[in-house]
Amino acid sequence: MTSVWTAELITLRAMSGADWEYYRRFNASSQDSRSVYMIEPPKSDEAYRREATEVADNFPRGDTLALGIERNDQRILVGACSTRKVDPRAGSFEYGVAIERSHQRQGFPSEAAVLLLRYMFDERRYHKCTVSIYDFNHASIALHGSLGFVDEGRLREQEFFQGRYCDVVVMGILDTEFRRKFGSGEASDD
Repeated sequence: MTSVWTAELITLRAMSGADWEYYRRFNASSQDSRSVYMIEPPKSDEAYRREATEVADNFPRGDTLALGIERNDQRILVGACSTRKVDPRAGSFEYGVAIERSHQRQGFPSEAAVLLLRYMFDERRYHKCTVSIYDFNHASIALHGSLGFVDEGRLREQEFFQGRYCDVVVMGILDTEFRRKFGSGEASDD
């Protein structure tokens, strides 16, 4: 039996309160934290437990998702992806993906993105996805270009990191562009 949530390397799964150590590891890397959000002050293990439990208890919320990215070969959480600014009327949403540094460059974010986009386009009938990427995150810009996202603009000096302002690059993909590149999900009886 196959699942729309499983690819060759990874499975997307619900977050759990037990995932608090992933949050702690991710936030311990300033480079990881800065690449997807911002550096936060140190927190206690209990604060990470509360945060993980809150995510587990509150998502999914409609089509707003917060999913863990688990390696199939090791059954360990290596990242997370989410949808936000979900607008069913306009058929649009934003998404983000983050992979711990020690698990990067192994194909996990591209598989996670394809699974999530296929679900939102083929199962939930959305038409467009956008992603906002800090201009210094060259790996993410390249990843999204390889997935078929196109550059839609730049928010100049939108964020502040490491003593300087940086731009936010906005990229987008339409459901038709996604299907041209990856095909549509195959209906299966298994």
